[in-house]
Amino acid sequence: MRPDKSRKTMLSATWACVLAAPLMGCGNGGDDVVVIYDAPTINLLSSKAEYVSGGDALVDIALPTLPAGATAPALVVTLNGADVSATFKADTGTHRKAVLGGLAAGANTLVATYGGPSATMKLTNYALTGPMLSGPQLSPFICQTQDFVLPDGSKLGAATDANCSAPTKVQYVYRAAAGGALKPLPDPKVLPADVATITTTAGVSVPFVVRVETGTMNRGIYQNAILFDPTKEGTPTPLTPPKGWNKRLIAVHGTGCAGGWYVQGSALGVSVLTGDNLTRLSEGYAVFNNSLNHPTNSCNATLAGETTMMGKEHFIKTYGVPSYTVSVGTSGGAYTSLQVADAFPGLFDGVYINATFPDAMSIAVSGLDAKLLSNYLLKNNGASLTEAQMVTVSGNKNARAWYDLAIQSGRTDPVPNRVDPIPASPLLGGYKSAIWNAAVPVSLRYDPLSNPKGARPTVFDVAKNIYGVDAATGFARRPYDNVGVQYGLAALNSGAITPAQFIDLNRKVGGYDQDGNYTAARAAGDEGAIKRAYQSGLQLGAGTGLSSIPIFDTSNYYDEDNYYHYQWFHFAVRERLAKSNGGDTRNHVMWRGGLSFTELFGVPGADSLAVSQASNGKSWSAFVRWMDAYKADASSASQRDKVIANKPADAVDGCFTKSTAPQFIAEKQTLGTQNSGQCNAIWPSWTAARIEAGGPVAADILKCQLKPVALADYKVALTDADKKALEAVFPSGVCDWSKPGVSQVATVPYASFGPSAVSLTFDVTKP
Repeated sequence: MRPDKSRKTMLSATWACVLAAPLMGCGNGGDDVVVIYDAPTINLLSSKAEYVSGGDALVDIALPTLPAGATAPALVVTLNGADVSATFKADTGTHRKAVLGGLAAGANTLVATYGGPSATMKLTNYALTGPMLSGPQLSPFICQTQDFVLPDGSKLGAATDANCSAPTKVQYVYRAAAGGALKPLPDPKVLPADVATITTTAGVSVPFVVRVETGTMNRGIYQNAILFDPTKEGTPTPLTPPKGWNKRLIAVHGTGCAGGWYVQGSALGVSVLTGDNLTRLSEGYAVFNNSLNHPTNSCNATLAGETTMMGKEHFIKTYGVPSYTVSVGTSGGAYTSLQVADAFPGLFDGVYINATFPDAMSIAVSGLDAKLLSNYLLKNNGASLTEAQMVTVSGNKNARAWYDLAIQSGRTDPVPNRVDPIPASPLLGGYKSAIWNAAVPVSLRYDPLSNPKGARPTVFDVAKNIYGVDAATGFARRPYDNVGVQYGLAALNSGAITPAQFIDLNRKVGGYDQDGNYTAARAAGDEGAIKRAYQSGLQLGAGTGLSSIPIFDTSNYYDEDNYYHYQWFHFAVRERLAKSNGGDTRNHVMWRGGLSFTELFGVPGADSLAVSQASNGKSWSAFVRWMDAYKADASSASQRDKVIANKPADAVDGCFTKSTAPQFIAEKQTLGTQNSGQCNAIWPSWTAARIEAGGPVAADILKCQLKPVALADYKVALTDADKKALEAVFPSGVCDWSKPGVSQVATVPYASFGPSAVSLTFDVTKP
């Protein structure tokens, strides 16, 4: 942030006076030289000035360049009127840095003076317990610090306040040279004889000792991990970062969603000390995570974004500014990476994801559609549609894939013990409503009969600060809408179903009420909730932060037969990027092929395992080279242009052949089955019910605009009687997918839902 230099004072004339002084003198008597310096520049390095947390901030002050021979004045810095000059220490060149503590709650004023005009910065500080912009904190909320296991096997300890806070703890683990096991470091003053030595990507050789810091922020439990030798290095600071750190930072997100409400989380979704994270640590990367960045603990991307802001800020104040930060995630971690990157531009410089969805909303909407179709087939089928015909209507590969997607609608259903005839999955079991974390007492849980004021376990209610609350019921307003959706339109046009079947299906398919009960009428989404879904990024827009960073999307976890991780979700992300960026998706790379869910959790096939291993190693390498190249570009080009210009030659779309020695096929990836390209022949993909109803692959229209029923819009011959029947089914009209959705607006960067007044979008506490 550059200061206001309103007191610039004809510096060129002043310097002329200084240079001429030995010959002619300056000033009233010709003996005194008055030098008026430019103002220094204040930069806040740890966060945005409007979003400081925890009472301190990493501040950089750049001093103006002095002419040769000039005497340097003193740098004077005040915080809220108090002199804090001594806190600042020399860094590189003319820069002075400090982790400036003592910030007051709320507004703060930082002033820096260097012999002349002053620079001023306004900072807004929030408690480490939050919130900053995610709105009123969720209640009830179950603390779980007492169950969180630290690296040495001990527990973090009981919460010390109602915000689930716990004392910060630092522990060290090391990797043994023989066998590679991680062990707690017995004495931080002595290196064990069996410690391994590794060489980082920066070419630095250090003992494989990891500093793991665990604490609480924003009511979640955080950890950061970094190579650090406590026997030789002093306490890390932004001016003295660990020797083994390669200056690159990885944000990690967990998986899932169902059950992600009202708990702090007793564990991170992905450990910072296992799997790929341990590999990255060995290469010199630092890793940070939070229990609220695990959707199975907290399925609210706005809260995840706020938590990421605070986590990255804390890391920077502890270790220094990274050269870049990337986010990695699988499944729920993939959509969290995308949503945070887009809605909070600048937090991430790139995302590396797999098993991708655009957002939790896309699973909920497509799952609700699939469940309506299954309910029609199994309960209301008056036109003798077969299961095979309904599979065509669903867009899925087969019935199991369709039913498994329908099962996922359970995350929207608050009513406990609901029975639904969806055939049970051998992998997922049957339909489950009111999915709860066992830590939440039964007495707090919603039941429409016995506890109607209880907490509601849905993906909508966990984000009620964004969607809003229905004053009459106290429930979160819902964005789900299927008014005008012509289920089975593609099947009708292809001849897979008859006009009579099409009409009967759409007459009886119905909708849901706020409790997830089936209704004969279609569901009308709340337009305010829909608008805020777009504004907040809970419905991924892809036109904000994602427009100018590398996105590397892999599907080494590949499945079209079951478990709902279907390929069309990957293409929905790409289509949203295209719609938001003039059709240009050159910053998005897609690689396909890998393990199915049954192979992942059962007995993997040798060929699928080889594909996943090849994809993992090669895709990460390409992604990192892409990151390094564009971040090293010092040209004046825009960031997006730098990203595109510096993409490595091997960072192109493609897939891997299915064999024990997989080969990469460079080919533009498209959504389709066996007859559309080499990759689709190996890794075919299907769609979903709303796409088969004429909707966009982007799946970004929550509520469609309507148009009158017109016989010319159908590819099969319909009678006047058919038209009248359709007009009765759709009295307000059918979806006009050529138009933007109702209330479809762009994402608001850093949209606030309180308490921050910056970009305040909605305040659920006000009528």
